[in-house]
Amino acid sequence: MIRTLFCFVVMVTLVRGQVPSFKEQLIDPSIEIGYGLAVADVNGDGKTDVLLADKSFIVWYEAPTWTKHIIAEQLTVKDHVCIAARDIDGDGKCEIAVGAEWNPGDTVNSGAVFYLIPPADRTQRWEPVKLTHEPTTHRMRWVRNRAGRYDLIVVPLHGRGNKNGEGAGVKVLAYQRPEDPKQPWTTSAVSDSMHATHNMDIIPAPAGEAEAILLCGKEGIMRLDVTDEGWKSRWLSKHAGDLKGAGEVRWGAFGGGQPYVVTIEPMHGNQLCLYTPPPGGPKDREWVRSVLDDTLSDGHALASHDLLGLGNRQIVVGWRAMQKIGTPVGVKLLSTTKEDGTGWKTALIDDNGMACEDVMVADLDGDKDLDIVAAGRRTKNVKIYWNQRQ
Repeated sequence: MIRTLFCFVVMVTLVRGQVPSFKEQLIDPSIEIGYGLAVADVNGDGKTDVLLADKSFIVWYEAPTWTKHIIAEQLTVKDHVCIAARDIDGDGKCEIAVGAEWNPGDTVNSGAVFYLIPPADRTQRWEPVKLTHEPTTHRMRWVRNRAGRYDLIVVPLHGRGNKNGEGAGVKVLAYQRPEDPKQPWTTSAVSDSMHATHNMDIIPAPAGEAEAILLCGKEGIMRLDVTDEGWKSRWLSKHAGDLKGAGEVRWGAFGGGQPYVVTIEPMHGNQLCLYTPPPGGPKDREWVRSVLDDTLSDGHALASHDLLGLGNRQIVVGWRAMQKIGTPVGVKLLSTTKEDGTGWKTALIDDNGMACEDVMVADLDGDKDLDIVAAGRRTKNVKIYWNQRQ
């Protein structure tokens, strides 16, 4: 069921009197699938906008009215599948890349990568520039490199010619944008050691320093750092046996600065899992895994930010129940004030009104509180959940 604008407020009491309170706003009731979201300032007005890679359209919703602008349509015969938006040249306006020709069953001829050149009026259609690509293009992010510039990191789902998750590894590429984006882009290899990847995340770094990447997939969770010798990989958790890989991954941190990684396992799975560094051991040991929630039905969306002002990062998770029609869908928030990663409390943000395909977190109204935006697959909607924290 799709609710109307500002239909309810969800609240639940936590330790220290923290009360998660979110007011939902439906900004689009009729999307097709809602594969991928991004948040960035599109037109340079200082406000954070919402972007969506939908099945047939690439759109952005203009803050604060959330007017919908179609900037690209049917770039390929098959679906658009992902989007990356970030201001990479410092002009206050984001650059946009998208992935398309989504066909996970075709590991030879599928996939497409486009850079979109904006017109003077960014509400109008943007010019697509098709780039080289690997099959099964699936996820992408603009990532800051060692020179302070930004590379487009593109992650396919499978390796070329890969069958049933076996064969060639997934070829993750870094694209370097030339001064004239219509000219050929240089690409370099990031990784090809994992099979059946599903998502990635950027590990924050101080201004001017290179950003690292988290990558998850069939074999587990990997950290990738760029060095003088190229990209260096390190397994945070290598899966085998009873562990069936991870579908979503996000970087987080507790109040004292201790990092954590949160995942949904397996791909499209039921478990929300937490990984923390091994206590007192060598840095190259695998991280310690714990299960925070095993009740998800087709978990497919994940974010980690400090929405409650606790000084640590909380977890936003969404699920879509694609294989269990009739099972409730939704979005919830998990939080803790404990530095050891225990004591998590759960607040339900959306109860069966969001079959969550993707979720992002950003300050969308400039009030210094972080808000949630989600796109629903079966519910065919985009909602903002406004943070009411006092």
